Amino acid sequence: MTSTQTGTDAISAAADELPLTIAAAAAALRDGTLTAVELLAKVTARADVLDGPIGTYILRTDEAALAAAARADEELAAGLDKGLLHGIPLGIKDIIATADAPSTAQSLILRPEFSDGTDAVVVSRLRAAGAVITGKVTTMEYACGAPDPSKGFPTPRNAFGLGYWPGGSSSGTGSGVAGGMFLGGLGTDTGGSVRMPASWSGITGMKQTFGRVPKSGCVPLGFSFDNIGPMTRSARDAAVMLAVLAGHDESDACSVDRPVDDYVGALTGDIAGLTIGVDTSFLDMPFCDPDVASLTRAAIAVFADAGATVVEVKLPVYEELTTATIAGQMSEALAYHRGDLQKRWIDYGRPTRGAIAMGMWVTAADFVQAQRVRRVGVRAVTELFTGVDLIITPTCLIPPPAIDDLSLELIINGMLTPYWNATGNPAMSIPMGLTSAGLPVGLQLAGRPFEETTVFRAGDAFQQLTDHHLAESPYVLAQLL
Repeated sequence: MTSTQTGTDAISAAADELPLTIAAAAAALRDGTLTAVELLAKVTARADVLDGPIGTYILRTDEAALAAAARADEELAAGLDKGLLHGIPLGIKDIIATADAPSTAQSLILRPEFSDGTDAVVVSRLRAAGAVITGKVTTMEYACGAPDPSKGFPTPRNAFGLGYWPGGSSSGTGSGVAGGMFLGGLGTDTGGSVRMPASWSGITGMKQTFGRVPKSGCVPLGFSFDNIGPMTRSARDAAVMLAVLAGHDESDACSVDRPVDDYVGALTGDIAGLTIGVDTSFLDMPFCDPDVASLTRAAIAVFADAGATVVEVKLPVYEELTTATIAGQMSEALAYHRGDLQKRWIDYGRPTRGAIAMGMWVTAADFVQAQRVRRVGVRAVTELFTGVDLIITPTCLIPPPAIDDLSLELIINGMLTPYWNATGNPAMSIPMGLTSAGLPVGLQLAGRPFEETTVFRAGDAFQQLTDHHLAESPYVLAQLL
C-alpha cells in the first residue's frame, strides 16, 4: 500500500521536526505534544519522499499502521500505557514473519505460505507492547549475498549517499532508521548483519547474547549463529526494544530460559569503575581506513575521560573464530537451501547462489572442526573477560563501500563482527562519527554473555557525551526541504 499523502504536502510534512529517538517520541506522546497518529504521519511523509531513492521498503502497511496508531492514542488517552514502545513506528526486516504482510526474504524462492498469516514471536511481542508496524523492509536475498537488481526488488542505498551501500543484510532497517522513516526496527545478525548496517548508516544496532531472543518465524541463515536484534538511533532505544524482545519461548529450541534484566534501568550514565579492553592492533592493519583509526582512538578517549579504565588486550583466536563463523554459517545455509538450489538455481540472485554454494567447499570434517574452534574460542574469550568488563574495536575497518563496486573480499576483511557470532557474546555497534567524506562509521562494544546491561550502559554513557547518533544525513535533509 502507499500513502495517500503526495506532492508538496508530503514534502512539507516530512520537513516537520521529527523526534529522532524512541525515547524522545515516547516523552512527546505522554506530554501531549504529539499523538501516535501525528508521529506516524511524520515518518510516513518522510518515506513518501525518501523510500524511492533509498530503497527501504519491500511493502508498506499504511492502513494497518494507521489503525494501530489510532488504537495507541485511544489506549494512552484512557490511561492504558503499555510501555515506551506504545505508539512507536517500527520497520521489520523482510525475513521475519508478520501476519498482515507476506514475507519474501527479497527472493523469488520463498514460498508464500512461509508466514501462514501469523506473526513471528518477536513481532507478536512488539505488537503487544503497542508498537506500530509500518511494513517490511529490504534485505539481501535470504540475508546473504549482495544486491541483485535483476530480480526486481529494490536496491537498498545509503542514506548518507546514494552511491554507497548501507551494509547488509539488514539494509532497509539501517537506512529506514537513518532516514527517519521509522524510529526503530528489527534486523538479523548471523555474521554482523545488524552491526555492519548500523555502523554504515550512523545508527545503533545490538546483537544480544545468542538465545536471548527467540528466532521462531524468521527465515534461517545459520541455525547456530542467527540472532534477531534491535536497530535504533540510540543505545537507550535499543535497550527499550530488547526489553520487549528478550525472553524464553518454547517454540525456539535455541531460546534460553532465564530472567530478562532491566536494560533501561541500567542506563545511569556512569561508567566509572568499568574496565574496557581495546585491541588497537586492528587500527594498524594496512586495510584499516585512516579515518576509522582516528575516530576509534577519539572514541576510546571519551570512555577514558568518563572514568573508565582502558587497557590494551588482544582478541584470542581471532582469525580462527572469524573463519569458523563464515564456514559454519555457509554450511548451515546450504543445509537449508540445497534442495531449492538444485531445482531453482537460476531463480536465486547471482550473489546469493554464489555465497550459499560456498558451503559445498566446506566438508563435514571442516564443519566439525569449526565447532571445536568455537568451543576453544569461547573458553579463551571467557578467560579474557575475567580482566575486563567490555571490549572495544571498530565495527568495520572501512567506511561504506561504493555500491557499484562491492568486493566480498574487502567487506569480509573489513568486518570485525563475525568473531562475536562464533562466541555468542553480546556486541553492539554505536556511531562514532563521520569520515572526511561525510560517511558514518561505528564502534563495537562487546560484553560477557547475558551482560547486555553493561554494553547498553557504556553505549548510552558515550551517547550522553557525544551526539554522533543524532547526525542526520545532508542528503536526507536536502530532500525534505
